[in-house]
Amino acid sequence: MGIADHSITFFLLQIMGFSSSIMDWLELPQMGWNSWNFFASNINETVIKETADALISTGLAELGYVYVNIDDCWSSTKRDSKGQLIPDPKTFPSGIKALADYVHEKGLKLGIYSDAGAFTCEVRPGSLFHEKDDAELFASWGVDYLKYDNCFNLGINPKERYPPMRDALNSTGRKMFYSLCEWGVDDPALWAGKVGNSWRTTDDINDSWARLIELCSLLLSMTTTADLNDKWASYAGPGGWNDPDMLEVGNGGMTYHEYRAHFSIWALMKAPLLIGCDVRNMTAETIEILTNKEIIAVNQDPLGIQGRKVYSTGTDGCLQVWAGPLSGHRIVVALWNRCSKAATITAGWDALGLESSTSVSVRDLWQVRKLNLEQRKDIMGDAVASFGARVDAHDCLIFIFTPQSVYRSEI
Repeated sequence: MGIADHSITFFLLQIMGFSSSIMDWLELPQMGWNSWNFFASNINETVIKETADALISTGLAELGYVYVNIDDCWSSTKRDSKGQLIPDPKTFPSGIKALADYVHEKGLKLGIYSDAGAFTCEVRPGSLFHEKDDAELFASWGVDYLKYDNCFNLGINPKERYPPMRDALNSTGRKMFYSLCEWGVDDPALWAGKVGNSWRTTDDINDSWARLIELCSLLLSMTTTADLNDKWASYAGPGGWNDPDMLEVGNGGMTYHEYRAHFSIWALMKAPLLIGCDVRNMTAETIEILTNKEIIAVNQDPLGIQGRKVYSTGTDGCLQVWAGPLSGHRIVVALWNRCSKAATITAGWDALGLESSTSVSVRDLWQVRKLNLEQRKDIMGDAVASFGARVDAHDCLIFIFTPQSVYRSEI
């Protein structure tokens, strides 16, 4: 689908099978926090409460980061005598209901984790064949979000394992965001629009830029994760999102410029913006990245079309242009330098679906927050036929183009 061809988006989403009931109540990519990337299995109710507090005190919640999602290891290692899941009494002694109440009192939402298998990835009880009971339990606790993993799946096709939980969640009458974590094994972008609100398109992300880590681990670098997710751009839209995994911004494995690129590309791809660091202890640079209102607005744009890579050049295509349409006939354009040295990257109008004579105003979304209100009116001026900028190695500059006339699209 071309950048400008968004007038038929809603119709196409219906053809693809996105549930109207899903789209009615949730159209934008989810924003919030998840415990796994930083805490892994070392979680407890104090950490979750303090995280909720921090989302409020830092202003992150006001920007849209409202989900507080508990990942694996919140439950006991066995179900109780009635076959019910129970919170680990050592780490969650007050129970999940009390935790949900605490989070809700702050205007936030609570997410929980389970698995479409016999066990979770950390060998806690899974929900396979327990979907109805577990969904009703989650609803009774006031849970707002379910991340549903793929471990110990007994070799059962995911198209058979994931719909039962959808049906069980729907039958509770409580609105819960349903996040499929199928790792992209069976190309969920092709079928999960009828099942959940988002679906993982990749294995787990790693807090790294380079591909070297992938030689000795199942975890994927940030850049590889972005490339894998890009493949499925045309299958995402309001009510159903491609999920390249959670943000690593602030966890220490990448540089400031690399994290800036990470956040820019995830926002452009309409990926979930789920913070994965310890929000109780963030650096000023981390806060600067995560609180960029204009880049968040790109992610939350109501048009809901995933941006994608539209042009590349240089060694192994390391100088890249990513772009996507926004509401109001605007275009988001990212110049991403994945090379080892600074370079000028140019976005030609052909790659963006613009007529060569089209004039656009250009707004730099990383520079804008450093300027006063008067300066913000016109960040970069106008451009015709092409636009280029010098980009540091591993950095990403992101812009809003506003055409001064109606434009065509061929991408």
